[in-house]
This record gives sequence, structure tokens and C-alpha cells, in this order.
Amino acid sequence: MPEIQFLYWEDCPSHPEAWQLLHEVLAEEGLDWPVERILVEGDQDAQRWHFPGSPTIRVDGQDVDPRGAAQMGVALACRVYRLEDGRFSPVPSREMIRQRLLAARRDAAPGATST
Repeated sequence: MPEIQFLYWEDCPSHPEAWQLLHEVLAEEGLDWPVERILVEGDQDAQRWHFPGSPTIRVDGQDVDPRGAAQMGVALACRVYRLEDGRFSPVPSREMIRQRLLAARRDAAPGATST
């Protein structure tokens, strides 16, 4: 079963929306996968988790927006996502989450090979 991590900083107001969005997409795809909720409490935690900001969603260690995460570096701050249409958002799009979950499902399928 794929490992899903939801990392957040309590002072970021967008993490509840992202938490709900993640669970909605899981339900839409019929995936009953557990999600590890990780509170990032300070700079030391941010470094430990290579935290690019709140909220961050990782599936099997892969960020739902790897390019955005790489551009952010490590930050104890709210995160900004660049949506498919070019707009900025405090949460990832449904499609970002969906694509990462579906990739994990394909990789976990019997006979799947890693790329």
C-alpha cells in the first residue's frame, strides 16, 4: 500500500482545506489508503522533513508538485502552488493530487515495474 504523508504547519490557514481535498480525491478514486498527518513545528522539523511549506502532500516520498517543492527549498511557511492554468493557489489542485495517487496505484499493482 502506498505511503501518503500530509505535512503541515499549524499557523498556515490553508492546511484544513488541503486535508479535506486530499480525502475527497482519495474517495473519488475509491482508495482507502491511510494518511500520515505530520505537524511541522519548527525550523528543525522543517529541515528534517525537507519541508517546502504548508501544506505538503507526498505519496511514496514524491511531492504532488515536485517542481514547486524544488523551487521552494525548505521553509516554515505557507506554500504556494502553481495550478495547471497558471494561477497561484494555497493548496494543490485536485488533478495534482489525483495524478500522484494514480501513479502510486499503478506502481503498487502486481507486476508493475518502477520507472
